[in-house]
Amino acid sequence: MRVAFTHRVRRVASIVLGVSLLASSALATTVKELVRFKGQGEVPLTGMGLVVGLPGTGDSGKEALLARPLMEVYRSHGMGGASPRELSAAKAVALVTVSAVIPASGALADDRIDLRVQAVHNASSLKGGELFLVAMKGPFPTSPVYALGQGVVDLPDSSSPTAGVVRGGARMLRDVAGPEVPDIFELIIDPHFSGWAAASQIATAINSRAQPQGPSVAVAVDERTIRVSIPEAERGDRAAFLADVMGAEVNSSLLDLPAQVIVNSRTGAIVVTGDVEISPVAITHKDLNITTTRPTPVPSAQNPLIERQRWADVRTSSKPSENAKLADLLTAFKSLDIPVTEQIAILQMLHKTGKLQARLVVD
Repeated sequence: MRVAFTHRVRRVASIVLGVSLLASSALATTVKELVRFKGQGEVPLTGMGLVVGLPGTGDSGKEALLARPLMEVYRSHGMGGASPRELSAAKAVALVTVSAVIPASGALADDRIDLRVQAVHNASSLKGGELFLVAMKGPFPTSPVYALGQGVVDLPDSSSPTAGVVRGGARMLRDVAGPEVPDIFELIIDPHFSGWAAASQIATAINSRAQPQGPSVAVAVDERTIRVSIPEAERGDRAAFLADVMGAEVNSSLLDLPAQVIVNSRTGAIVVTGDVEISPVAITHKDLNITTTRPTPVPSAQNPLIERQRWADVRTSSKPSENAKLADLLTAFKSLDIPVTEQIAILQMLHKTGKLQARLVVD
């Protein structure tokens, strides 16, 4: 099969991140890479703070929204007396929301996690700024302070100068531990790996590793849940038993997983697992035309096949009757300088029409 692309309007060159990874079906993985303990989840932290040291790209000091927290900073550091009028010329400070996520595995006091900052008013850029000390609380009004945030703001995406990251900017003040593991507990399979075949294979792997000679300790409850019972003889050394459970090897070729396309619109990453195919389809998206034909037309003197500068062919390497591979489609996207946002939009349309023969996951 042949897929032809016409790119009719010249585009400004952009950085396109297209990563195609073909997973080997013969590789083994471990249970801990496929599941989490039930009740174990991420914990969001939030706060509001100030990014200082901006080269004239911050909020206007004339706005009360900025003047009030600035005055509070002055007062808390023994510099009371600053008035809104005195702060009216401030352009070096921006009011920002600050967020962080404690991972599902938890965090201990003095651990550091990344922060995300986002301008909330009229600052034009956070480049060159530093996040002033901010208290990070849980998601509810009565939540305590879990961490303190501070550090230099990095802008991972130059096209979004009002959103940045502070690497390791949050220092934990208290422990946030995962749930205690009872004698009978449940493991929840990650949605990307869910399915009856996967649940069965994971339970089998746990039984083979944790209780090879005795009765089964793990059973598949549904497509995403494995129930595990700790034998009475193992409860005195619970950590060793859990290590065996989570370290059990699972043959990924037996999980019967569908091919997947995972995209991240924020980072521009596209990851393809398996040999994803595209059925014959014709798409028009903005100034981009995508047309597939099967079988490939045979050129003649009266009807020649003309190669054009803004055409990129995607064809299989073996039989013309086969469907095109998504990896070839991504290569064509890159050759035509198609922005990642439009690549993702086209993939979503292909998925909705059933032409993308894979599960589409948008992070």
